[in-house]
Parts: sequence; structure tokens; C-alpha cells
Amino acid sequence: MPQYLVRFVQMHESFRTAELEALAVLVGVKIEVMKYDKDSPFCIIKLPSEAAARSIISRSIISQAIYELWGEGPTYKDLHTSVREQSSSEWAKYEKTPFRFAMDSYRGTRTPSEQHTIMESFSYMGFSGPIRMKDPEVSFRIFEDYEFKADVPKYYYLGRLIAVSGRHAKTTYDLKKRHYISTTSMDAELALLTANMALAAPGKLFFDPFMGTGGFPIACAHFGAVVSGSDIDGRSIRGTGGSARRGQTGKMDVVGNFTQYNLEGQYLGAFVSDLTNTPLRMPTDNARSGGGYLDGIVCDPPYGIREGLKVLGSREKYGDEERAIHEHRFKDPNYIAPKRPYSFTAILDDILAFAVNTLVENGRLSMWMPTANDEDIELVIPTHPSLEIVSVCVQPFNRWSRRLLTYRRLSEFEVPQGVLDGTTKEYEKGVKADELNDFRRKYFEGFKEFEKMKLDSSEKKAEQIPPDSKGVSGRWREKSDR
Repeated sequence: MPQYLVRFVQMHESFRTAELEALAVLVGVKIEVMKYDKDSPFCIIKLPSEAAARSIISRSIISQAIYELWGEGPTYKDLHTSVREQSSSEWAKYEKTPFRFAMDSYRGTRTPSEQHTIMESFSYMGFSGPIRMKDPEVSFRIFEDYEFKADVPKYYYLGRLIAVSGRHAKTTYDLKKRHYISTTSMDAELALLTANMALAAPGKLFFDPFMGTGGFPIACAHFGAVVSGSDIDGRSIRGTGGSARRGQTGKMDVVGNFTQYNLEGQYLGAFVSDLTNTPLRMPTDNARSGGGYLDGIVCDPPYGIREGLKVLGSREKYGDEERAIHEHRFKDPNYIAPKRPYSFTAILDDILAFAVNTLVENGRLSMWMPTANDEDIELVIPTHPSLEIVSVCVQPFNRWSRRLLTYRRLSEFEVPQGVLDGTTKEYEKGVKADELNDFRRKYFEGFKEFEKMKLDSSEKKAEQIPPDSKGVSGRWREKSDR
């Protein structure tokens, strides 16, 4: 198969090849990653055709473009040798074609004079067509890959541009431009990336059980899927009373977000519910048969950090009179159903069980879950016999991280006999948020320890400042001494 060079953006490194592999599954082509390093934005892959390369990259969110690889090497001498060996048979096709040469020096710079000299060194290719910097018929790019703070590149590539990526979508759906968001709305780039990992596409039905202001359903609708969702807090779906954002007035809600992007025709609507009390149809014995109806589930379940996790239900058993009051009022537009605390690990397993019951064979679940940069606060990746883990991608923060877990719904014949019988699991018990969420408890304990270490470090630094220091810290110390 031909080799192609993918130019990634240098971020979300653990997501990059996983996204390409997901898109290859979506378009039904075989992909082989030949060379990839998380420290570099350049990746060499094998694909069956140029058409396959265009199909994959056109949806990619964390790539810039894909190129037909014409040569590579650790020096310019090696690069020129490689170009002659790999691509000389292609030169005649572009002899008279309007063309453009450009350079991409990752972690390095070249002066205009140096760039001109380097480009002229490829004159042996014999292109005599007009140079057209804007809208050329064929575009070539020389790539230089530098080590951090290095004076010379460590590797070089030459590629012919095949197609640019679909990265422009992150600008279209930028949260800064969206009319209705919340403090927990997922970044548009990551929402679109999640939709790609779950294989959102025309003719598919996608669902988000924690939809909030609709970020994930919007991303899936962008790629052509028909979408719906639910949330335990109906206020996030119904919207706020008004907003002056971007000069807008009046009510803002999830429907308005779909209208903003002309996607309302792909939005089936939403309802108020929690995952453990969903009104959605659960196919009989689907855990074994794989006869669901959802093509994909995308979600970012609440982590229970700001407040404890809750599901519908009462903390205590209601008497007849209390129960009658709720039964009488549940259709009231202003009615707020009672909620009870819930285990975080239990809700992760509930998501998997829901996916098993509702996904079609080979349907995908892509969900986010927190982790930490400390093994004492680590959460075990949840599993289910009817789900295969396709990829685990990590987005690191300062003291904790979160992972995007993508699962594939196995067929009936892929699930081993007997593994679904008699499976039980113990979860956290208690009534307080920390008792039911081990991650939340250790998360805050870790933060307290971190803050103590930071305070101790600051005090030691303050002690080292000389009394006659003229800096702000010195003046503050003199006042403190007084």
C-alpha cells in the first residue's frame, strides 16, 4: 500500500493515531501506522489509495493535512536520494502543472533566503509550470523535524498535498461563539473528537445520557448523525431565562444551539431522566443477543467533584401520604423530583450496562472518566464481557487527568458462554458524597496535601529573601516583621 505523511497538531498526543484508526473503520479501509512518535507531529501511515486518504483526513480534528510521501531522511542528502528513488516516476505528471513549494519547520526557523535555497535544491525534479502561491493545482511541502532547542533538524520529509483536515469545525463550534453553554460544557474540539471516536455518521442514531447543554449531540449531528439525549437536571435542557451574550435576548436552550448551527433537523429532542431510571426501551435479553437500536453513545458523566452524584429516588422510604404528593405533582412543569446520593463506580458500570442493552452490534460507546497523576487516586477502567475496549486516550492536567474510553459492542458470538451469569459487584456504601465517591475523597485529600506542600515551599523561599531586598516580597516581609 502507498505511504502517506500525516501532519498532526502537536496536542492531545494520545488521541492522534486512535482518531485515524477510528476513521479508517468508519470509511471501511485498512490502515497501518508505520512511524509515530508522540514528541513529533509527523506520522507515516499506509493506506490503500489516495481516495482513502482523503476520506479519513476530511473528518480528522487533530490533524492538519495528509500528504503523499515522496521522500524522507536524516539529512538533506538522504532526503534527495529518497525522493529520487521513491517518486521519480511521478514527476512527469506535474511537469507543466501550476505548483507551489512551501516549508514547515517544526520547533525550528528558516530565513526567507534559506527557504529559497532549500526549495531550489529540488529543481532536478524538472517542474517547469508556473509557480502559483495561491490555489495551485499541486502543492509540495518540505518538513523539518527539530529536537527541542536544536540547531539543525533531526529528520526531513517531502510530501505532495492530498487533502486538508476537517479541523476548521473546531472554530465553527467554538464555545466562545455558542449562544448557550454551562460551566461544564465540553470543549468543542474534544466533543468533535469524541464523535469521531464513536463513529458518528449519516444514518446513525446517537444518544447522550448526560447531555447538559448538548455539546456532544451537536458534535455528532455535525457529522450527520440523528441525535437525542437526557439529563437528570431539566434546567440545563430547558435553558436559562435570558442572556445578553453576543447581543442575544430571550430564552436560550438546547434547541437554540441546534438552530444556531442549522442542525435542528437532526435533533430528536431530549427528556429529563437519570440513567438508572431511563424511559428508553431496553430490548429483552439484549445483553446476549446484541439487538439494540442505538448506533452510538457519547457522554461525559458527572465526576461528583463539585457536589456528590445523585440519581432519582428518595434517601428514605416514603410513606403513603408523601408518595401521593409526588405522584400528584410529577407532571407539574416546576416539579423537582427527589434525588439520593449514588456511587461513582456504580454509575460507570451502569453506563456500560446501558450500552450493552441499547447498542447495535459494533456500535460504540465513548465516555470520559477521571483519573489522576497519582496511583493512589487511580480508578480502574470499567469493563463488561459484551464490550471490547477499542482505545484509551488521556488528557493530562496539572494534578489529575481524564480518559476517553471507547468501547465496541460485541456480537452474540463474540461473547464467551457463561460470562454473563451471576455477576455481582460491591460498591461504596454510605450517604455522604465522599463515602460514595472514592475518587472525590482522595481527589480533595490530594489537593490538601498539595496545597500544604506549596505553602511550605513558599515559606522557605520567603525565609531566603534578604532583609534589604527591594522587591515586593522584601517590602512585604519588612511590614510583617513590624
